[in-house]
Amino acid sequence: MGRTFVIGDVHGELDALMRVLSDLPKPSAADTIVFLGDYLDRGPRSREVVEFVRQLELEGTAKVVALRGNHEDAWLKVIDHGWDGFLLPRGNGCLETLRSYQHLPPPAPSRQPTSEEWALLHRGGFFPPEVVAWMRRLPFFYEDEHAIYLHAGIPAQNGVYLHPSKVKPQNALLWLRDRDFFVRYRGKYLVFGHTVCATLPQEFSAYTPEDPSDAFAGPCLAGIDTGAGKKKGFLTALELPARRVYESRRKIRR
Repeated sequence: MGRTFVIGDVHGELDALMRVLSDLPKPSAADTIVFLGDYLDRGPRSREVVEFVRQLELEGTAKVVALRGNHEDAWLKVIDHGWDGFLLPRGNGCLETLRSYQHLPPPAPSRQPTSEEWALLHRGGFFPPEVVAWMRRLPFFYEDEHAIYLHAGIPAQNGVYLHPSKVKPQNALLWLRDRDFFVRYRGKYLVFGHTVCATLPQEFSAYTPEDPSDAFAGPCLAGIDTGAGKKKGFLTALELPARRVYESRRKIRR
């Protein structure tokens, strides 16, 4: 039985991704690397992260599964229909992505887009067509013998958490933030990102509860979005079935 290495939300932090991958045991052809989505925005190197993941899919020794995150989903909505409500908040990091694709240094955190930049952001016209096609192909979840993997969570329907293949519309798998899910989910082990661990209910986490910024471990859940792309954030990976945790700031084994 092969191992699965799950990588949390990268958000343009290529250096953090390289640090985490360098700490992982050398993958074999029997292993799988699962990315939970959100490759883009906030960090300075979104273009390079996307290029690296796409190349790893083609040339990596292990099987590579790149899932869709809500930021990829949002950019597709921008491209297809326009969505100024996603583009405008500077905390979403959209201007950083544009600058990365323009091969320019990242902007100051408080700087607003120029009129020329806004024209490019407005419908995502700076993305290469092959990247847009790749984002459209990204699946909403993945499952193997170890766990279910998805970006955000599963909504309850009449008090029951369905298998993600039964959840309609699938957008909930990308956007959900629901305390009941974090606390009450029971079922096959599930690994998610999207919600920064420091905001999860730490009283229900069995993993380093004294450090709220660390990975979240519920009875049947692991949350591994530890804020890469944000100030003081870092990237986390989880190895299954061993449940070892790797971090770009340090490495912890459990």
